[in-house]
Amino acid sequence: MSEAPNKRSGIADRLHDDAAESRASGSPAPIATLFGQPLLSNRGIPLNLDWVKQVRVNTSAVERRAQTHVARRSVKREWQAAWLLRAVTCMDLTTLSGDDTEQRVRRLCAKARQPIQQELVKRLEIEALDIKVAAVCVYHRFVETAVRALEGSGIRVAAVSAGFPAGLSPLQERVAEIRRSVEAGANDIDIVITRAHVFGAKWQELYDEIAAFKQACGHCHMKAILGTGDLLTLRNVARASFVAMMAGADFIKTSTGKEPTNATLPVGFVMTRAIREYAEETGMAVGFKPAGGIRTAKQSIEWLALMKEELGIPWMKADLFRLGASGLLNDIERQLEHHATGRYSADYRHPMA
Repeated sequence: MSEAPNKRSGIADRLHDDAAESRASGSPAPIATLFGQPLLSNRGIPLNLDWVKQVRVNTSAVERRAQTHVARRSVKREWQAAWLLRAVTCMDLTTLSGDDTEQRVRRLCAKARQPIQQELVKRLEIEALDIKVAAVCVYHRFVETAVRALEGSGIRVAAVSAGFPAGLSPLQERVAEIRRSVEAGANDIDIVITRAHVFGAKWQELYDEIAAFKQACGHCHMKAILGTGDLLTLRNVARASFVAMMAGADFIKTSTGKEPTNATLPVGFVMTRAIREYAEETGMAVGFKPAGGIRTAKQSIEWLALMKEELGIPWMKADLFRLGASGLLNDIERQLEHHATGRYSADYRHPMA
């Protein structure tokens, strides 16, 4: 029992160890480094059709890699608690239901400000870390509500725009919706691509569409949702990833959360390796956001481990990594309580909006 306080205080040390390693890896001006190469924010490049057409993916190899990743990656004790807290700070806490209300959004924003119960924060001795989620993600209609509820917190407001979730409304309407979300105060815009452009290999049309969305986003970060569950093949996922990055996407995102299949590890490996190749070729960093179906603390650690192995520590922070989730926070809180007390609590003790 006498060792428990030291274990808990070690959680903050683990987070600070990662931060120190990141600072030592390069100068402060670039937003990231990869293999010692400083990387700048993505500005986009002209569409390179040769690059897109040459993309190949060995599906069997990717699936085997995903299986071994789950089997051999394990984080224990205070390291596990630290990684779970890191996952919270990278979370886009999301409500995208047809029955959303302003009251529900305000409750979600309150949870975003204090994602871990204060009693548990004290038990873990992490008050100084001021743990908050990265962003709250809502429909355009609730952007102003979220902006007011989060004022002064430093938490970003992300709006799903551009005809979410299908992305099939006329282009001018989708661009106009993005501009309205920006005017309402959104910091991030999650756009949806037209999947038919991928099926038809209409790469110029896809590039032009995403570039128009990026221009409409202005100063806001743009996350390009590829709808990977609809794209049928991993090669389509890779090609769409490259086109989105060439068109200026700040993040590439797996899913809307509305598809039958959402974020999967094989898709994650394909997209992160596309990000790595793009960074090596252009000197620009693009973020990654898996979304949909991520519900357990174990899954959040698997995604963080994937980011560390494939891209490095800068992609384990909210500037370049987000977890799109709604129910995930509940399970993370339960795991943290088990770390602090040795007991699992009931779900109802960790209410969401």
